[in-house]
Amino acid sequence: MKLTGKQRRFLRAKANHFRPVFSIGKNGLSEVWLEEVGNALDNRELMKINILQNSDVTTDDVRNYIESKSDIQVIQVIGRILLLFKISNDPDKQIIFNEVKAI
Repeated sequence: MKLTGKQRRFLRAKANHFRPVFSIGKNGLSEVWLEEVGNALDNRELMKINILQNSDVTTDDVRNYIESKSDIQVIQVIGRILLLFKISNDPDKQIIFNEVKAI
């Protein structure tokens, strides 16, 4: 789903008080890590991840890796924190998606 500017703004506002759930450290990016993030997003739909100081990857590397290998969208990048959004596969957990769709 391609998000409009208004929808992105809504998601950024909704996640303003969130804390990062996953971190990327010196081990970098892997398929297993991306699968775990995808599973967590399937339950939450919206979450933040953090890139630790000892990581060798940049925010651009992470953004490109996530968007090219999955259907997860990077909504915002602030410093070393990324805001991710993915529509849940379970219709009962599509609460945020239904709010976004209404905008």
